[in-house]
Amino acid sequence: MHFDLTDLRLYLNIPDSGNITAGAVRSHLSLAAASARIRAMESSLGVDFLVRGRRGVTPTAAGKALAQHARLLLQQADRLQQDLAEYAQGVKGQVRLLCNTTAMSEYLPELLADFLLSHPNLDIDLQELPSARITHALRQGAADLGIVSDAVDSSDLQTRPFRDDPLVLIMPPDHPLARLGALSFSDTLAHDYVGLNSNSALAIYLEEQALHIGSRLQIRIRADGFDGAMRMVARGAGLAIVPQAAVARWPGAPALHSIALAEAWAQRQLLLCARDFAQLPGYAKALLHALTLP
Repeated sequence: MHFDLTDLRLYLNIPDSGNITAGAVRSHLSLAAASARIRAMESSLGVDFLVRGRRGVTPTAAGKALAQHARLLLQQADRLQQDLAEYAQGVKGQVRLLCNTTAMSEYLPELLADFLLSHPNLDIDLQELPSARITHALRQGAADLGIVSDAVDSSDLQTRPFRDDPLVLIMPPDHPLARLGALSFSDTLAHDYVGLNSNSALAIYLEEQALHIGSRLQIRIRADGFDGAMRMVARGAGLAIVPQAAVARWPGAPALHSIALAEAWAQRQLLLCARDFAQLPGYAKALLHALTLP
């Protein structure tokens, strides 16, 4: 058995991404090179690590065992690299940070840019996922830190407050719902919506909330980000649900009308979380400190 760190990182990226092509992209490898590495890994032990299907790949029992050991080995390798970085100029450490849609678009860009500027020997592997998938990844040791909504169960993880992040319903000022003072999510589902990209963590979350009450969002079009959604809503394309923080930075012309939603899940708080803050490697602790409110 001759697996190197590139093999192990590639293997973990494939189930995380859902297919070999996306895993190869995340690993900065060509599809041919990635496929050859996986075949060689399987051939060396005579077992299959992945079940290939039309909709992607899933790990076999052997693949799940490999993933568990690979995560531990890569974590140790990252810590070794970080410990030696102070002795070798140019050696870099890396923090893996998972976050939901709002954290990525509204709160993190400037914070992470400032952090990278003051830590030239650190890189950040940043990925957007729904909050439930982030907590699962943290439990499995697949990331250092996560930023999630407090609507998901994080009781077995350590958490710290990150930002208050209420969601609001937005519409043009002349929309029929604009005359109402308060609304529940179910009141809006008979109306057309401007949705977010179907891969967006918030889009997935809102569609799950609609399914929980036995309905569906009527999506007329999907926008790539909050700015695009707000511009379309302002032009009358439909309703949208976005973070209040996004509305607060809206320039004000054309006008938007926003209404708070009655549901508890819309009055959310974002949390920083990890399996154990005290056990984080030093470079992840530095990022945690930079993201923690004073």
